Amino acid sequence: MLNESAQTELTKTVSGRDVAQAGALCYRRNENGGVEILFVGSRRNGRWGIPKGHVEGGEVSSAAALREAFEEAGVSGVVDKTVFGTFSYRKDTSPNQYHVAVHLLKVSRIADKFPEKGVRKTRWFPLETALREAAQPGLLLLLSSIRSINL
Repeated sequence: MLNESAQTELTKTVSGRDVAQAGALCYRRNENGGVEILFVGSRRNGRWGIPKGHVEGGEVSSAAALREAFEEAGVSGVVDKTVFGTFSYRKDTSPNQYHVAVHLLKVSRIADKFPEKGVRKTRWFPLETALREAAQPGLLLLLSSIRSINL
């Protein structure tokens, strides 16, 4: 059963104005202990961002984030059930406003095959480089807050 806030989001989605999404901020530590962030390229314009997509009916945002991470980047691991943060954006080709609930995902496995392997590019970036490469301003703010937490 959806709570009132979730029902409101679904109603907005149907009207085409606001679209609820979930995203995964995928990270790992490199051999030197530094944090690396996984980005996927947009299919439309190639800009770097995180795996994200629509929350399906009855799905919680953490499960949607985990599903999108696998579909778009072939990664799996431990997803934090708590929303790390949110950001909103618009696509160049759509009048909709997209609202993304972002979950941290500590990557433990990378698959050889996944649904969007031939469609998207993926790349690991050191955190400082990811801060320069992030396409959405709201994502940049979330990335900058990673410095202050102990992943």
